[in-house]
Amino acid sequence: MNKRIVFLDYLRVFACFLVILVHASENYYGTDGTSDIAGPQSFLANDVDRLWVSVYDGFSRISVPLFMMVSAFLLVPIGGKMSSWQFYSRRLKRVVPPVAFFMILYSTLPLLWGGIDAATSVKDLSRFFLNFPTLAGHFWYIYPLIGIYLFMPIISPWLERATKREEQFFISLFLLSTCMPYLNRWFGDVWGQCFWNEYHMLWNFAGYVGYVVLAHYIRFYIIPVWNRSRRFWVGLSATIVGAAITIYSFYVQAIPGVPHATSVIELGWAFCTINCVMFTYGAFLLFTCIEKDSVPRLVADMSQMSFGIYLVHLFWLGLFVAIFKTNMALPTVAAIPVISLATFLSSYVTIKIASYLPYSRWFIG
Repeated sequence: MNKRIVFLDYLRVFACFLVILVHASENYYGTDGTSDIAGPQSFLANDVDRLWVSVYDGFSRISVPLFMMVSAFLLVPIGGKMSSWQFYSRRLKRVVPPVAFFMILYSTLPLLWGGIDAATSVKDLSRFFLNFPTLAGHFWYIYPLIGIYLFMPIISPWLERATKREEQFFISLFLLSTCMPYLNRWFGDVWGQCFWNEYHMLWNFAGYVGYVVLAHYIRFYIIPVWNRSRRFWVGLSATIVGAAITIYSFYVQAIPGVPHATSVIELGWAFCTINCVMFTYGAFLLFTCIEKDSVPRLVADMSQMSFGIYLVHLFWLGLFVAIFKTNMALPTVAAIPVISLATFLSSYVTIKIASYLPYSRWFIG
């Protein structure tokens, strides 16, 4: 794909903002006082917070799947004469150096303002090759992303020769696997799950690989066949239904004034649940309706900087939470989007300035 795909630039910026919106919302129900990301316990102070956290955070839960689909839409099947090793080299060079650089920053810089103590810093640095730092919880995403990159050359040959019906069969099994969180909640272990085996019957069709195949299916079997009107109305319908279920799933459980296990009330927000897939699919189709030949310079620039914005944004988020939530005490309905917008723009400016430095691509992506 040599020609610039304009709708993907808009989609990348949109998804990047949603990531920040998620983290801004988490300050109203799940922060444990040491991070700007939700912890294992959640607490809603009142019905207003319950409503707007449900709406803003619930709506934003398509951010990660959208990023996965953008990558898959552009990269699979890898085709051509590129070997697996060449593909791995290109993708990992783009991701690993910036992430490693920011992992060091998140493990050390917070010492300056008391965000972490020396013991935590040493622990984070000692676990550098094992997991993300204490104050960089958003880096969890990097590991499944790299995993998907590692799998793309493996699934590409199948995608090149698979028929439409074969892809539909795979997607059907993927969709069935996304019901697992609900089946486990209601029925316990199913399809071979037990304490000595977590790999259920559809485990091999589950997870983010389903979004890879879905993106490929949209690119080759929907966009060339469906006209803009059909994509719009199907996309809008799937978006509305998926969003309503995703938002309501949190709202109905998040009773104010009562501590909750975050994993329980966020069940419907898991990225590989049937409602989130429907929501993501609908939103992706809506963005394919942007049929322009060019993209505004600012949007293109933000799209190019989106990975850097993602990497740096937690350094800014805490500041704007302190300003707009704590000091100014804005109402929740306004505070969450204001915090998100201020964080997004500050992060963009930071990465834009850094992009003028020599060898900047190695530390901002």
